[in-house]
Amino acid sequence: MLRLGRREFGAHEPVIMAIVNRTPDSFYDQGATFRDEPALARVEQAVAEGAAVIDIGGVKAGPGEEVSAEEEARRTVGFVAEVRRRFPDVVISVDTWRASVGEAVCEAGADLLNDAWGGVDPGLAEVAARYGVGLVCTHAGGAEPRTRPHRVTYDDVMADILRVTVGLAERAVSLGVPRESVLIDPGHDFGKNTRHSLEATRRLGEMVGTGWPVLVSLSNKDFVGETLDKPVKERVVGTLATTAVSAWLGAQVYRVHEVAETRQVLDMVASIAGHRPPAVARRGLA
Repeated sequence: MLRLGRREFGAHEPVIMAIVNRTPDSFYDQGATFRDEPALARVEQAVAEGAAVIDIGGVKAGPGEEVSAEEEARRTVGFVAEVRRRFPDVVISVDTWRASVGEAVCEAGADLLNDAWGGVDPGLAEVAARYGVGLVCTHAGGAEPRTRPHRVTYDDVMADILRVTVGLAERAVSLGVPRESVLIDPGHDFGKNTRHSLEATRRLGEMVGTGWPVLVSLSNKDFVGETLDKPVKERVVGTLATTAVSAWLGAQVYRVHEVAETRQVLDMVASIAGHRPPAVARRGLA
């Protein structure tokens, strides 16, 4: 059982985490949800389309203008409080690597801290434990936040992913983070080249086999773009194909831009796997 905020999710229940970037320079939407009203409209649409989790980020993942902890908090804390007020049952996640920001958003009502940079600030897990919220433990290959990989190598990329993510998850639980609220993430593109991310996808079952719920953040990423030689706005099909493979291999949580399309893919895979009945079954029965 995965427990996030007020929600509980069964072992075979896929969960959609919708991305809401509170940044003026996000790689995908170039700041479309930087202002409050478009961001709140995005939350409303995502929930209507089937997202159970809203992931709010105040700093672009890639290189760019420096964003202080104070500015990151300014972009996220008030917004978290407003989403909590308007959508009391939605799971609110905040994408941050900073313990100080994590503390502020937990005070405002966040349910989950999405640490995409692999525990670079060990205090973030302590914050999650103190507030009893969930934590995403990600493999970033030891990269510093907002840096791109350069000629990174692994003897065995999945072995390294397992060592790091399981280690972070076990530390989190030892600190007091609820075990049922800890997830592990292979960190596609983070500290990895395209071949590493493809191998991580191909071997995702090894992560699922650890027993920790697996989150994948695949949406329109560079490894999809390089695999198909497509720019950012033409990566949806590749993303959905990767989503289907990840679902078949047992990933549970999907951090995405395209909620409705992802919902259909996950429902279809769940039905093929026998975990979900067809929405309608009339063919051959009339």
